[in-house]
Amino acid sequence: MFLPLERMIASRYLRTRRSDGFISVIVCFSLLGIGLGVATLIIVMAVMNGFRQELLSRILGLNGHVSLHGPMEQLSDFDSLAAMVRALPRVSRVVPTISGQVMATSVSNATGAVVRGLFPSDLSSLIQLTNNIKFGSIDNFIDHHGVVMIGTRMAHKLGVHVGDSVTLINARGNITAFGTIPRLRVFRIVAIFSVGMYEYDSAFIYMPIETARLYFDLPTGTVSHLEIMLKNPDQAWEASAEIAHRAADPSLRLYNWQNVNESFFNAIQVERNVMFLILTLIVLVAAFNIISGLIMLVKDKSRDIAILRTMGASRSMILRIFLLSGASIGVIGTFIGFIVGLLFSLKIENIRQFLQILTGKELFAAEIYFLSHLPAQVAPDDVLSVVLMALGLSFSATIYPAWRASCSDPVAALRYC
Repeated sequence: MFLPLERMIASRYLRTRRSDGFISVIVCFSLLGIGLGVATLIIVMAVMNGFRQELLSRILGLNGHVSLHGPMEQLSDFDSLAAMVRALPRVSRVVPTISGQVMATSVSNATGAVVRGLFPSDLSSLIQLTNNIKFGSIDNFIDHHGVVMIGTRMAHKLGVHVGDSVTLINARGNITAFGTIPRLRVFRIVAIFSVGMYEYDSAFIYMPIETARLYFDLPTGTVSHLEIMLKNPDQAWEASAEIAHRAADPSLRLYNWQNVNESFFNAIQVERNVMFLILTLIVLVAAFNIISGLIMLVKDKSRDIAILRTMGASRSMILRIFLLSGASIGVIGTFIGFIVGLLFSLKIENIRQFLQILTGKELFAAEIYFLSHLPAQVAPDDVLSVVLMALGLSFSATIYPAWRASCSDPVAALRYC
């Protein structure tokens, strides 16, 4: 497409010379601007993708894809209902669960918590939980006599360790002649987990389902709801409709992860799109710098262009020379941004920790962002779209200056030389 002579002239025009140093400065800033824009876009897209994927994997790792609730948060004869749901082709597992809100207290502190009662076999199937036991052992969970598992942040807040006791207070207590007395019971901590998500590590308490049934004073053979795991989480709506049709009970309520967390994930998607548009302006500004730099280069090289024209260079050759000059800036800047963006995305957690140590400030608070680390997941489609967008803007920015150069009149340029 480009002849060796055209490439040589284009590269010579982009080199730094004392006479046109200001033009070279503009070219350098254009190159750095495109590189910075591309790198920033890749990093932001990777962080947004990683943030969404981490939240999704942790939410679905500890919660069912579909939840089946009964009237008054009680499901009687849940075994037959669970067997019916397990028989559906989309369902992989059904976990009977008892849940409720309590106040957890220790000698030094108190905090709100959510209790979840599970069968030991069902708890063992929660890989997201069992693979992240930091202290203690899940083997002790088979004891049905007042044992619990809590998160690391709750343990830190309460100042307790494995083997210590925690008191759970339930506001729906026993009714007496003097009014309702909150139900209190002391439990022994047998394990402490850390799944890396602030909401779970600071608020969730797991206990055997029989212990939870006694504590919440539920009738025998009753659970709060069924947590239903699907083979494909994206089919939550279809599975919900099928379960509702098979159950044929209007008193049952179905929730899936998509409608429960719909506003949350929609907000992430909107933020992702807005950030992409805003950061694209960096590349756009750099593209305008390319235009201004090439226009100044064309004006400065008008005498050279005239000489080339008188020596037999065609307009298309002049056009290609300046197209190549501008495109080189875009290609080199995009390549630099691509490399920097990928390296930064792959090492972003190490960089965060280094900056955190350097500044002495917490740069990614788990209380605000739900996660204990800064995730990043590079999506090839996003990287490709960023690179193509940067190259497209860069090439578009070279068209007008190159056309102006090809249309210049050599006679007018040489008249006063």
